[in-house]
Amino acid sequence: MSKVTVLGTGSWGSTMAQVLSDAGNHVLMWGRNQEIVNEINSKHTNTKYLEANILPLGVQATSDLNQAFAYSNIYVLSVPAQALRDNLKNWKPMVDPSATYVSTLKGIEVSSLSRMTEIIHEEMDTENIALITGPNLATELIMRQPAGAVAAAPTMLLAEKVQKLFATPYYRVYTSTDVLGCELAGAIKSVIALAVGISIGMGFGENTQAMLITRGLNEVARLCAAHGADPLSAAGLAGMGDLVASCGSPLSRNRSFGEALGRFGSMDTAREHVAKTVEGVASSNAVLEIAHRVGVEVPVIEAVADVVAGTISPSDALDRLMEITTRAENFIR
Repeated sequence: MSKVTVLGTGSWGSTMAQVLSDAGNHVLMWGRNQEIVNEINSKHTNTKYLEANILPLGVQATSDLNQAFAYSNIYVLSVPAQALRDNLKNWKPMVDPSATYVSTLKGIEVSSLSRMTEIIHEEMDTENIALITGPNLATELIMRQPAGAVAAAPTMLLAEKVQKLFATPYYRVYTSTDVLGCELAGAIKSVIALAVGISIGMGFGENTQAMLITRGLNEVARLCAAHGADPLSAAGLAGMGDLVASCGSPLSRNRSFGEALGRFGSMDTAREHVAKTVEGVASSNAVLEIAHRVGVEVPVIEAVADVVAGTISPSDALDRLMEITTRAENFIR
């Protein structure tokens, strides 16, 4: 049993708080919105993000950063990916220097092309960094439906520590020391889910979706391999598992945004229909730049990045993908 501070009171932070509490930990959540904090403490609900779901009685919340960081030396990060660096800069004077950081974020920082664990390392000057990732849709996990995840860290000792923090009868956590592969796969899948959503919004069916998912997984695997990641990570929960959940479920923000984009052909209109943070939109060009940096061809990712940038329409993007020269399916480049 440990004390854990969860930074973020959105849908994912609240869901992670429940999992941690169900695993036997004492949990304190931090959030800026005082109304949400008061609701969690008084009613054990977070209706803005979790509808009528009830959080465990042991989960408490605060808007006081000093209280949050004094509560424990295990910090679970659940804030928007693009805001992580600024938050860390502000938090650094208050944190325990020996703290362990667990990232639940999936994305690439647009300005630096850095992964989330790289940002934590740069800003907090620590090696005590892990991540938890996998096919985890908050709407299902908050109802305690069976799910799997990967706890990845530089050492197996730390990975196993995080595994124990989160393990419950309904949340099966595996371990990995391939931080780069697990984290990169989690960021890339968001872009592929946008592509699948776009095709659905345009009225295309299962054949198109299967093509995009399969070729998208190929891009995930080749991009991870080009960075020296373990090939098995792309085939596991952090890669294929997360990709299947994000592409296959209407609960996925990335797929839902893609559907609106494919249906209306307009980024502005899509944003009106999906107002929540959609990491694939923010990260698509950054993921493309990472691919260019290592010389990997990623036509699906490139098409999505161009649609998000407004340089081509969803229809033009699909036409372009269908015109790509075919060759041996497992061609590496």
